[in-house]
Amino acid sequence: MEPGPAAASSPTGSTATAASSSLIFLGTGCSAALPDTRCLIKPSGSGPPCAVCSTALSLPPDQNPNYRLNTSLLIDYCDDDGTHKYILIDCGKTFREQVLRWFVHHRVPSVDSIILTHEHADAVLGLDDVWVVQPSNGRNGFEKIPIFLTQFTMDSIAPRFPYLLSQKPEDGDEVAQGAQLEWKIIEGDVDKPFAASGLEFVPLPIPACFNAPYAPRIRRKLIECLPAAISKSDAGQLDLLILEANNLDPVSLDAIKRICPKRALLIGMRHMFEHHKVNHETLAKWSCDPHAYREGIPVQLAHDGLRIFVDL
Repeated sequence: MEPGPAAASSPTGSTATAASSSLIFLGTGCSAALPDTRCLIKPSGSGPPCAVCSTALSLPPDQNPNYRLNTSLLIDYCDDDGTHKYILIDCGKTFREQVLRWFVHHRVPSVDSIILTHEHADAVLGLDDVWVVQPSNGRNGFEKIPIFLTQFTMDSIAPRFPYLLSQKPEDGDEVAQGAQLEWKIIEGDVDKPFAASGLEFVPLPIPACFNAPYAPRIRRKLIECLPAAISKSDAGQLDLLILEANNLDPVSLDAIKRICPKRALLIGMRHMFEHHKVNHETLAKWSCDPHAYREGIPVQLAHDGLRIFVDL
């Protein structure tokens, strides 16, 4: 494995060395990503595009926190011996762009393992491009990438990517062979953690009641179940909670209050969230309100390309 990134400045102002682990936000947007194409091409009589989508036409993505690709996280795990392993969480429709933009920017050479959280298009349709980040085995070949997923997700992926499961060249073309993956079925049970590239993960269960027909009910059930699941996993107080918030509403904020992490970052935002305005005008006030968040929990919108150095 190539050495990790050079020294850089962490969000807290301290210096992070090449021996630091970190989280890299490859994407923080909703399934359709941003800018919202419908907003930009809507008929002229229905008004101009919104301010968030308009900025995508005037600012390059690396200078625009409102430019958001499909939600995805890359864990740069630095082992005790200084070796870096890269663990990808979800691989959606915008994965190729994420590689071109953020793998290059952060000097990420490859992916060592993949975790898929669910079967939706914005979490799995980038699997066709995983071959570009396949790690070399040092013998003019490539190592298989272990990919962790539930049986339900596997059953959904199989008919979409049969050539990735068979590991055989498509139409007999040796050159066109896809990514070499090692499929690993995991249990959705907090009593059964699994290890990916040397780092332990504890899946949190989603109860069967989440099949309820109304999204607000599902989200409230999740809020009720998560604190107990986190407590059962012996995680203690979370250093960082990353929470999907398509809509910034009391349900999402109540989840943060109940879980009570040291810090929270929101992802999955649609185009009604202008990054600077929401962070500086809305979330900054809520974060400092002890009545809303006990002792005051810093809450912000994350953005694509954000890198946070952490102890793992």
